[in-house]
Amino acid sequence: MPPSDPLWIFGYGSLVWRPAFEHTERRPARIEGWRRRFWQGSTDHRGVPGRPGRVVTLERNSAGLCDGVAYKVAPAAAEAVLETLDHREKGGYRRHRVAASLAGEPEHRVPALLYVATADNEDYLGPASTGAIVEQVLASRGPSGTNVEYVLELAAALRALGAEDGHVFEIEALVRQQLDRAGTGVRNPRPAPARS
Repeated sequence: MPPSDPLWIFGYGSLVWRPAFEHTERRPARIEGWRRRFWQGSTDHRGVPGRPGRVVTLERNSAGLCDGVAYKVAPAAAEAVLETLDHREKGGYRRHRVAASLAGEPEHRVPALLYVATADNEDYLGPASTGAIVEQVLASRGPSGTNVEYVLELAAALRALGAEDGHVFEIEALVRQQLDRAGTGVRNPRPAPARS
């Protein structure tokens, strides 16, 4: 990519609601051929070594669609932003290039970078039942906060985008159900809407 070209970063996990890097534009976006899954262990943000939390990564899927956010980064800031993200995503994530469709302009695709944790990294946890994922989420906390907060914030941010993600919303619903049963008051600025 020539240095004069803007850099686009596609966020699908915590980057959706907490980018924490300099950008000039934020656009809802979608990528094809991927789906979001709680299959990555987090020992540096939402868990600790020996007690990892579960965070999302992407799995290739020919029919998959993944909604998220595309951030445009000015050329002058690109190197610093990539250094920040490489450090933030060091727990098993690697850069991938994708074409992201910007919301409202489905034919307008921009080349974007995203970070994916694949099965060959040491923190990868892989598929599990929703019950097992929820149990792990409820028990995990790390330097960036609780795993519960991660799930609730991600679900709320996706709803704010008008995105559909059955996997994330199922995990969220079961987490809330368990918290309600336990009588745990969890403050969340964007609670799930009532189901009709």
